[in-house]
Amino acid sequence: MQSKLGLDFKKVEHARKLAGKIAVDVQGFVERYSTVAVERTLCRLVGIDGVDENMVPLPNVLVDFIKERGLLSEGILFFIGNAMISEGLTPQEIAEKVSEGKLDITKLALSSKEKIEAVLKPVIEQSISRINDRRDRREHYLKTMGEGPRPYLYVIVATGNIFEDVVQAEAAARQGADIIAVIRTTGQSLLDYVPYGATTEGFGGTFATQENFRIMRSALDKTGEELGRYIRLCNYCSGLCMPEIAVMGAFEGLDVMLNDALYGILFRDINMQRTLVDQFFSRVINGFAGVIINTGEDNYLTTADAFEEAHTVLASDLINEQLALIAGLPQKQMGLGHAFEMDPDLENGFIYELAQAQMTREIFPDAPLKYMPPTKFMTGNIFRGHIQDALFNMIGIWTGQGIQLLGMPTEAIHTPFMSDRYLSIENAKYIFNNMRQIGEEMEFKEGGIARKRAEEVVNMSIELLERINQEGLFSALEKGIFGNVKRPRTGGKGLEGVVEKGSNYLNPYVKLMMGGK
Repeated sequence: MQSKLGLDFKKVEHARKLAGKIAVDVQGFVERYSTVAVERTLCRLVGIDGVDENMVPLPNVLVDFIKERGLLSEGILFFIGNAMISEGLTPQEIAEKVSEGKLDITKLALSSKEKIEAVLKPVIEQSISRINDRRDRREHYLKTMGEGPRPYLYVIVATGNIFEDVVQAEAAARQGADIIAVIRTTGQSLLDYVPYGATTEGFGGTFATQENFRIMRSALDKTGEELGRYIRLCNYCSGLCMPEIAVMGAFEGLDVMLNDALYGILFRDINMQRTLVDQFFSRVINGFAGVIINTGEDNYLTTADAFEEAHTVLASDLINEQLALIAGLPQKQMGLGHAFEMDPDLENGFIYELAQAQMTREIFPDAPLKYMPPTKFMTGNIFRGHIQDALFNMIGIWTGQGIQLLGMPTEAIHTPFMSDRYLSIENAKYIFNNMRQIGEEMEFKEGGIARKRAEEVVNMSIELLERINQEGLFSALEKGIFGNVKRPRTGGKGLEGVVEKGSNYLNPYVKLMMGGK
């Protein structure tokens, strides 16, 4: 494509190659290890669900059982498959008997790895079919009803009560929203288990559970049929249960997932080794299920200066793109993140923001980019805030963003007033309609502010990627290269749940799911 900003695509290609080398280096580590979350995900994939008498999820019960006996390295599927042969039980029955203390899956006579793989095959195929059926259902809706034009209008509900969330979500859809994001309750990313069932209590959000996913998906399908357009559902598969939440979303028909290890490392202090292993399997699942992932680069600009550190966003986007490609996730499902976060008092700030958004669009032409609204410099002045959101919306349509997360006049409220949500949707629809083709009509002056800014950001991103390439991503994260946040390689939450794979380790899903449907 011809760049409106005059970008040197040879430089862009060089940056991609550097990011690719960084991603390959990370993947070399990832492939040698598994985690408790990955193993729990495998339990869920083969049909294990529910909780024990203490409300502990059965996948946790089973994986903790082999971990406590020092056998996690062999992987849970090896023991499940062996028990299926030995006891003639289903995976669900095996989990229930282990939880009741009636079965020790580590002391059974061992069958060959080939026999174990054979007995697991029908169960694995069943779960693959289940995900395929959900993907087919989405594609049927899109073909028969269609959906809103891009940029998708993305809004948030987060009451804490899934049933109240449904009321809020249905109202937002009728107001014109294209994507409903149900924010997780505060702190759920740090739970090393997934709560069970429908929930009615949460703070700053609603628990991500499979039942809550089902309830919201069902409600949005009903509303979408009424409106004659498909409504996408978004949740968060980040934190200590990344791959588990990914498979729950794949089973229940979610369309968008926030899915970014770097965000968890920097802003939730999750151990980098743990979460990068978890991220790979979660992205394999999301790629296969047709789920759009959202990455969290916008958050860098809330802890660092948005003008000075813009290049870190681009560098991270390029690394995230390469990590996603390795996991088989196509570019059309990469909602790479960036944000409108410069100080509004910065002279020509709008031009700089416009240049960066156009630059990101040109570098990732096939990605449904996720563009985040101003938050850092929002004040109690709702009228000024509404104007800031309007400028953000102008750039969104001008540069052809994929997902426009709408700012709200009462920005700091977790669950905005329905009236505020309406005003935000109205603002975006008005601007998008009146400026629909502005990007096709306008050019950027040669030698002007916008072109110079884009060139500067690309050059600085290359310098940063060269540095990361030399010392490795782990070391770079330790030095606070993103968001000015430093994290130790052996620190943070969840490291005890990482294990090197043993000789009997099995995970056939990666190979089956890679490359999509």
